[in-house]
Amino acid sequence: MVWDRQTKMEYEWKPDEQGLQQILQLLKESQSPDTTIQRTVQQKLEQLNQYPDFNNYLIFVLTKLKSEGILITTIASKGELQNWPDLLPKLCSLLDSEDYNTCEGAFGALQKICEDSAEILDSDVLDRPLNIMIPKFLQFFKHSSPKIRSHAVACVNQFIISRTQALMLHIDSFIENLFALAGDEEPEVRKNVCRALVMLLEVRMDRLLPHMHNIVEYMLQRTQDQDENVALEACEFWLTLAEQPICKDVLVRHLPKLIPVLVNGMKYSDIDIILLKGDVEEDETIPDSEQDIRPRFHRSRTVAQQHDEDGIEEEDDDDDEIDDDDTISDWNLRKCSAAALDVLANVYRDELLPHILPLLKELLFHHEWVVKESGILVLGAIAEGCMQGMIPYLPELIPHLIQCLSDKKALVRSITCWTLSRYAHWVVSQPPDTYLKPLMTELLKRILDSNKRVQEAACSAFATLEEEACTELVPYLAYILDTLVFAFSKYQHKNLLILYDAIGTLADSVGHHLNKPEYIQMLMPPLIQKWNMLKDEDKDLFPLLECLSSVATALQSGFLPYCEPVYQRCVNLVQKTLAQAMLNNAHPDQYEAPDKDFMIVALDLLSGLAEGLGGNIEQLVARSNILTLMYQCMQDKMPEVRQSSFALLGDLTKACFPHVKPCIADFMPILGTNLNPEFISVCNNATWAIGEISIQMGIEMKPYIPMVLHQLVEIINRPNTPKTLLENTAITIGRLGYVCPQEVAPMLQQFIRPWCTSLRNIRDNEEKDSAFRGICTMISVNPSGVIQDIKFQYKLTELRFLDRGLIGTAIKDFIFFCDAVASWINPKDDLRDMFCKILHGFKNQVGDENWRRFSDQFPLPLKERLAAFYGV
Repeated sequence: MVWDRQTKMEYEWKPDEQGLQQILQLLKESQSPDTTIQRTVQQKLEQLNQYPDFNNYLIFVLTKLKSEGILITTIASKGELQNWPDLLPKLCSLLDSEDYNTCEGAFGALQKICEDSAEILDSDVLDRPLNIMIPKFLQFFKHSSPKIRSHAVACVNQFIISRTQALMLHIDSFIENLFALAGDEEPEVRKNVCRALVMLLEVRMDRLLPHMHNIVEYMLQRTQDQDENVALEACEFWLTLAEQPICKDVLVRHLPKLIPVLVNGMKYSDIDIILLKGDVEEDETIPDSEQDIRPRFHRSRTVAQQHDEDGIEEEDDDDDEIDDDDTISDWNLRKCSAAALDVLANVYRDELLPHILPLLKELLFHHEWVVKESGILVLGAIAEGCMQGMIPYLPELIPHLIQCLSDKKALVRSITCWTLSRYAHWVVSQPPDTYLKPLMTELLKRILDSNKRVQEAACSAFATLEEEACTELVPYLAYILDTLVFAFSKYQHKNLLILYDAIGTLADSVGHHLNKPEYIQMLMPPLIQKWNMLKDEDKDLFPLLECLSSVATALQSGFLPYCEPVYQRCVNLVQKTLAQAMLNNAHPDQYEAPDKDFMIVALDLLSGLAEGLGGNIEQLVARSNILTLMYQCMQDKMPEVRQSSFALLGDLTKACFPHVKPCIADFMPILGTNLNPEFISVCNNATWAIGEISIQMGIEMKPYIPMVLHQLVEIINRPNTPKTLLENTAITIGRLGYVCPQEVAPMLQQFIRPWCTSLRNIRDNEEKDSAFRGICTMISVNPSGVIQDIKFQYKLTELRFLDRGLIGTAIKDFIFFCDAVASWINPKDDLRDMFCKILHGFKNQVGDENWRRFSDQFPLPLKERLAAFYGV
């Protein structure tokens, strides 16, 4: 590639009007989606490249007609760079022009090309132009014009994250040049310097480490920059640094300076308050504009096990975002400072408190509402990381916060809702009358606040409280329902969607306690009224269907009077979506692709109905074609559709298996092919459904074992498999072994250890019961699977070793079995007998002395438990 230095353009040069129009027309046509036009444009460009004056036209367009100049860069970003080989050399040579406008115009175009085409610039396709461009850009870091300095840094910044080779070769010179610009008077330059340092933290920490003290000091200044864009860019530094292992050591001596800076950044700025209409206290009667309402995405149903210490264990993706001012540009200095404090609290834990508590004292009781509000946000931000250290202060702070719920400023009331929700776990762990009852009473008042932002924050906080409190809320159900139902008549569009969530979460939390005629009478009419108002294509159906799914599961037979129209509509939604998808597949140009979320939500509500109604759903299934539809859904390209259809298959298997049984031969091969842990949730639900089917099929499951067993054993032995999937896989392997022990037991040795560790933490329940019966049955069929390398005969209760010398290596897996057995709180009598037989059989075989040596390896609680429960 030849990069010639541009001779100084003659100022007298004027474009020929006709030639200029021709080029502008060409640039406009280049935007056409029509490929034939694009091809013509390409040919004309190639011709014009030969045109001696083309260069000058190009400069003229870039420097004098800025908006048309953008068109040049969009041609480039459409991947046309390789078809216009002279563009980059020309733009780069224009940088050397003595005419400022030319240089600035060319740099503007290059920055746009670097942003849009970073990947192709770093490839052999163009003969690696960056080897020339990056050193050239670095020269301009010292240019006299701030605008050009800013362009130069911005261009190089595009290549940091991808660790572009051309930049890595000049990394020291780049960092040196950045430091030279640290005090630049131009905000845009300072912003780009900060952005570069944040990215370098992620990719070249090794190069920054020697200068880290100075960089931290610099970033502290910049986080307080007068220009909020610079401050925001600098604040990102703390967020990124907190994710690096070295953070704790690097920052510890800077905390006394850093924490006050972050806390100060958490105050609303004057402009924030204007944008948030912070002076408008009452707006509940003003309808929402449609752009206020974020698009909602339905999260498909995942089947999970219950654990001893908590409710349903799901992957932790709660949207516990820092406060709730989503009407301002989504990300600002306040949010970034709060997020940084949150992450640092998780790094330093209680070591952060000496720096925070003195500030909090001052802020939380401040007479200016803006300051007090920021203090409440600080208290919420540190909740997760500093919870242990905060406990001594909570008995004083929680009542103060509950008082702040009735502050006269709406923005104080709304942030207080969020902060209290962050301490909900602690509130619920105390006697209910002390904090839970007063908090709940005040939050319910805020749900009916006259300010929409407060309603939203209160509804979200209440949903969090419901998840934590679960059945603790049962005594107050009438009062809670009263409030939530009243909110139906009061809320505008956006908050209605959040209200559905609060009602669904309530149903999940209190379960069958909701199934009382007086509660059903309060709750169902407004839900059904909304249900009847919404059309099939209205996306507001999503949150309403999710809510009804939870309510149906909780109400059980109480939902019977409402189930038929709800069931029918769900089946119709699935059918409609499938039909539209088929039309779209056959004639993509004539028919739009359907929004499959409608089908997914409908499948999930059908699951909720099956789980709630149990056998009562039988007649509805008999009168519909749901199994045929499900067969299609199980083969859908979209993983979420398959995920929800497998959940429904499992629920229908439990509720009305006679209707499912005729389809098993068709369903099982599909389930087998979906045991692919690349799609965690699909795999999880397919695994669970296989377990449910095996319990119903019994010995008839035998022909299907080869379709699934090897995949399941592979999944349970895979490193980094999520807990929920491991648990469901273990349960399904146990259940398959329960109904077909002869087929599964030979593989016992390949899964016994991960099987035992996966199930030690889940609650006693029917699924765990059948899985453990399976493992006991398999051990009786193949005892050497759990006690390896020993040949012995096994007759019911007796294990007779032929060679005692191998005991040491023999029993390493048996300890895992002992541990898993000890995880039972209250097994059924016959299951306890099965455990006893295996434990005593083993003990008798190895003899007291060997058993003592073996059990001495146990942790004390395990030893005591086995002695107390099983007498070994």
